Amino acid sequence: MKSLSLISATILLAAAAIGYGAADTPLPRLAGTGQEVVTIDEKTEAVIRGALRYLASRQNANGSWHADGERQELAMTGYVLMAFLAAGQLPDEGEFGRHVASGVQFILNTVRPDGTMQPNANYMYGHGIATIALAEVYGQTRDPRIRQKLEMVVRLIVQCQNHEGGWRYMPRAQDADISVTVLQVVALRAAKNAGLDVPQATIDRAVKYVRSCYDQRSGGFTYQPRNNQPGFARTAAAIYSLQVCGQYDDPRVKTGSEYLFKRRDDHQWFTYGNFYAAPAQYMIGGDTWQKWYTYMRDLLVPAAKREGELVYWTPRWDGGRGVGTIFCTAVYTTILAMPYHYLPLYQR
Repeated sequence: MKSLSLISATILLAAAAIGYGAADTPLPRLAGTGQEVVTIDEKTEAVIRGALRYLASRQNANGSWHADGERQELAMTGYVLMAFLAAGQLPDEGEFGRHVASGVQFILNTVRPDGTMQPNANYMYGHGIATIALAEVYGQTRDPRIRQKLEMVVRLIVQCQNHEGGWRYMPRAQDADISVTVLQVVALRAAKNAGLDVPQATIDRAVKYVRSCYDQRSGGFTYQPRNNQPGFARTAAAIYSLQVCGQYDDPRVKTGSEYLFKRRDDHQWFTYGNFYAAPAQYMIGGDTWQKWYTYMRDLLVPAAKREGELVYWTPRWDGGRGVGTIFCTAVYTTILAMPYHYLPLYQR
């Protein structure tokens, strides 16, 4: 396992840790200012290690992970892979390399010729997060087996963007909402980072859609345009979407970030929302990221449960909305591991 104690002290070390080595591939740089001053203490590092062990222990024989009481293998496998990647684990490299390789192979096995993925093929949540995981792995390994399938699943995302610029549950150009749109936008950004061709027109339409969900009165974002119901998770998804589309200086990002701080104790869709809120605040950087990470660390670390060397989280803040242990553990591990700077996706 790559040492989890190699906290990035400099931008150069962080970029090198990410794993891009090709001469023609620019090294990602830390976004904004101040990400490098956020470090991971020994107690948090031990929690991350234990959580990775827990996730590894819950992998299915076919390489997938599934949610408590439900299948949802595609989505859960994507979220768990992101946790391993955030901690510097790559296929067949590191303590959990074989678990990562097996999870990636599971996703590759689900891809159909039309670009849909067999488990939950009509559910774009799963498609989005699985595509993100594939793109992040491909960007760091350049495995040609992954590229072929990645091009297929990305093509599907481009094809099913609706006329407003967003996406919804089904893989067809119909209606849209911010929660499905964010995953497709992030998947496209990850694919573009990895060298795949993503039409700029698709990105431009997505930016237009996200902006149409902005609620000027509150500074937050709504689920769909003009529904007058801004919320924490929706706002986190929206400002993250804008940033991964390159709109770092959009004033809506700043007001959205402020909205998140005001509503961070509102635990509706807590786990799902924080999966986006953390990287959104990270990319803003500076005091914003430092304050956000400190808040999340001080909340998550004491709440972790332990069984020997295994560490995990049970749903505590989501109000019984079907959020299970695997999902919580994957998301919280990803958040706590972000100061390692291993994920190219979280860099500008």
